[in-house]
Amino acid sequence: MPTLLSVFGVKPLRIGGTETFARELSLQLGERGWKSVLCFLSEPTKEVKSFLDLPNISFEVLANSTNGNWHARRNLMRMIGEHQPEKLHLHFVSFLNSYSWLARLGSVKEVFFTDHHSRPAGYVPARAPFWKRTAVRVINKPLTKVICVSRYGYECMTSFDLLPRNRFQMIYNGVDLSRVSTDPRSAADFRRRYSIPADRPIVTQVSWMIPEKGIADLLAAARLVLEQNRDVQFVLVGDGAHREQYMNEAVAMGIADRITWTGMIGDPFGEGVFAAADVVCQFSRWEEVFGWMIAEAMAHGKPVIASRAGGIPELITDGVSGHLVHRGDTLAMSHRILELLRNPDLRAQMGCAGCEAVSEKFDLRKNVAQLIETYDIGKPHKMPDREHRSESNEVANPTVREELALDPTIPSGRASDTTNTDPIRKTA
Repeated sequence: MPTLLSVFGVKPLRIGGTETFARELSLQLGERGWKSVLCFLSEPTKEVKSFLDLPNISFEVLANSTNGNWHARRNLMRMIGEHQPEKLHLHFVSFLNSYSWLARLGSVKEVFFTDHHSRPAGYVPARAPFWKRTAVRVINKPLTKVICVSRYGYECMTSFDLLPRNRFQMIYNGVDLSRVSTDPRSAADFRRRYSIPADRPIVTQVSWMIPEKGIADLLAAARLVLEQNRDVQFVLVGDGAHREQYMNEAVAMGIADRITWTGMIGDPFGEGVFAAADVVCQFSRWEEVFGWMIAEAMAHGKPVIASRAGGIPELITDGVSGHLVHRGDTLAMSHRILELLRNPDLRAQMGCAGCEAVSEKFDLRKNVAQLIETYDIGKPHKMPDREHRSESNEVANPTVREELALDPTIPSGRASDTTNTDPIRKTA
């Protein structure tokens, strides 16, 4: 059976963007009679492994894939020898590594790389120095194609002039619309789980608890909102090294009772994170290459307020599907939150527009099909097994839009949480 080996430099701890991508990719590979080997930094959790339980999937662990040390290179060669993949696809690893050469030495026919990395705030793409261009062209000569997940990412990567432009391709990340549920019970269950009154509006951000995600800005905006309307609950979903620091800051601000810290949630879709939200925020400080959580919120019919940074404006049309604000402008953030909380009709209108945008540009099934076409592995010859869904998640995106119309809402989130912001920084 022909095989694709996908190496993901992330830990599969929850059912997020990376895991849903891996499942949809494997489903479409299975339609064509291909085997999918999914390699992560660690073993998937029980919940994730169950989600990825398809007959053509097998798992591997490459614990050091992000730094590409000797052990990682040796283990990759072992996997290549064992699975004999025709193609290798690298995700969430450095652009400058030796994996592509190792793959070709192991008789892998094609090697692909996806750039998931966000850049520092204020980053300006520029042509790389001659010596870097020369070195990268040698090191990455075996690369077949570089996939960029946004126009912003494409412009960043091509501006370096590291490889010919015809070896870059833009394919957006996507959302599994079949998992979007409009079941009101999931929202009610979420509120009960975290003791949030049924009539209290919820403003949510889903991200790592790190400075680059603008958590301090969200807390500052929350204080301004609560000065005018105390009956609002801010829900921060995710974990990270700075979480305790931010919790202490909320206490010092006197708003701790209106901030809910959920920690990491194994399945944000299934557990009602977006269903319960009235407004979703993403106040990133750095240049997000995409914004997976934004697309997920929009798929649920929720208006999003986000920073005008990186690739985020490609997702949100300002004033149509949400609002864009300048990073760090906490006053504007608070004004936009209050505006949406006061106007349920506007929330519904923006939610509908967001649903339409996701269906048109960020449908995971369509975008993975683009990648399969890039792989050039032929037409499907059998229908995929798409029965692995919970009953509550069988609602397709058009139903979301219909209900909203009647009701007057580099490297997952983790895609942008890597610290390697220089795409030509050597790690392997």
